[in-house]
Amino acid sequence: MKQNNDLSLVSQVAEFHDRAAFDRLVVKYQSPIRRFFLHQTLGDVQLSDDLAQDTFVKAYVNISKFRGQAAFSTWLYRIACNVLYDFHRRLRPTDDVDNSTEASRRGADHADSNVKLDVYDALRRLGDKERTCVTLQLVDGYPIDEIAQITGMAVGTVKSHLFRGKEKLTRFLRQNGYG
Repeated sequence: MKQNNDLSLVSQVAEFHDRAAFDRLVVKYQSPIRRFFLHQTLGDVQLSDDLAQDTFVKAYVNISKFRGQAAFSTWLYRIACNVLYDFHRRLRPTDDVDNSTEASRRGADHADSNVKLDVYDALRRLGDKERTCVTLQLVDGYPIDEIAQITGMAVGTVKSHLFRGKEKLTRFLRQNGYG
């Protein structure tokens, strides 16, 4: 049912440029996409919002290319991964340390902030691809085959990133009193 409703909305957008239909898709997927980026950016709310906005703009512009071979959510997450990869490619040459993450963390409620900081510190230990695979599975609940579709990686590669990423997370969290 969910997939049929998404397909109906997508076709309204693609055929009739129905912005209200696209707005319904945005409302439905905005929180999960923002949460995905929040984990990928280690808590940088502003950057997460910017990347999510880029994702939805690209989805709107390219919606006629959606073929329905996978769920709309899978296609949307694939765009989100490409936006993230493009961001990392632009960032890599400078290797600057971004202090905006630290600044955004300082504003968090103190009760939740220690756990959030530990989780983000644990995620920081992962490579970009490991972090993407781990959060897609553990936070967003995607199975391995869909993670492979979303990321464009082979299933075996996804499994390797998940295995290494989970090992690193477990080791870090145990060393910091979580287990």
